[in-house]
Amino acid sequence: MDSVLNIAHRGARAFAPENTLEAFEKAAEFGCPMFELDVHLSKDQELIVVHDDTLLRCSNVTERFPRRASYFVSDFTAAEIRQLDAGRWYVRELERPAEQRQAFLQSLTAAEAERYVTAEDRVHYASGAVRVPTLAEALQLAQRLTMSVNIEIKSLPRLYPGITEKVVRLIQSMRMQPQILLSSFDHVQLLEVRRLSSEIPTAALTSDRLAKIGEYVRQLLGADAYHPGCYGDYDSLGFGSVTGRIDPTSVREAREASLAVNVWTVNDPSHIRALIEHGVTWIVTDYPNRVRDVLAGRPDS
Repeated sequence: MDSVLNIAHRGARAFAPENTLEAFEKAAEFGCPMFELDVHLSKDQELIVVHDDTLLRCSNVTERFPRRASYFVSDFTAAEIRQLDAGRWYVRELERPAEQRQAFLQSLTAAEAERYVTAEDRVHYASGAVRVPTLAEALQLAQRLTMSVNIEIKSLPRLYPGITEKVVRLIQSMRMQPQILLSSFDHVQLLEVRRLSSEIPTAALTSDRLAKIGEYVRQLLGADAYHPGCYGDYDSLGFGSVTGRIDPTSVREAREASLAVNVWTVNDPSHIRALIEHGVTWIVTDYPNRVRDVLAGRPDS
């Protein structure tokens, strides 16, 4: 069990505003060796760390820039994005009844919130000082924290021209190849990474079942890891099936092809245990405390 890695999804986003430097620092507090983040391109071609295609969910963009025709990341310059408050939305979520929060925060317990989101944290998150980071800022922090980074290249549906080359060149300029894993749902981008670099590991993200995983992921894409979804509508492993049990076929096939199997996004301790028993290599989670507790064998996890 010790070989299974506890990876913080968008940072430890249950306990800090997602995809911010604060969330990545929180991941370090839980002892995570790596955090995952997402990258888009701004209007002026800067690499911006944010998950959604738009800036609406996790910032005050409509307050700061009212009456814009649209709020895609690519509609804003990096300087404009830098003006946004990326923290207050999270505090507002915590103030809501659990059932009214964003889905990933609905299982946050009062005990977890009290223990891992301090009063000082809440004041800071609500202060207006939390910013949407650039990829360069996030990677600089990772260097200071001696952490690795899983960068998800956001391509679909925006199809940003040149995004993958920009990501690869930044990694190379910072000499961070050993600390990075590049992943994408757009597998064309994985081929582009491999064209540009033989050193940077890649991973195929998917919420669909893949046939001949080893042949496709390892041989055709030249990738190093298989990243299957395993919750809700993104479940491809069997938790949402008629039996409710994992179908071990895809995990077994991937491991037989010497691929890492890194599952997302896993917050339920019973699912964490089942996935570990079936031989996955990473658990990508919003709640690193829960993965940590399962790995430690705590009976109340």
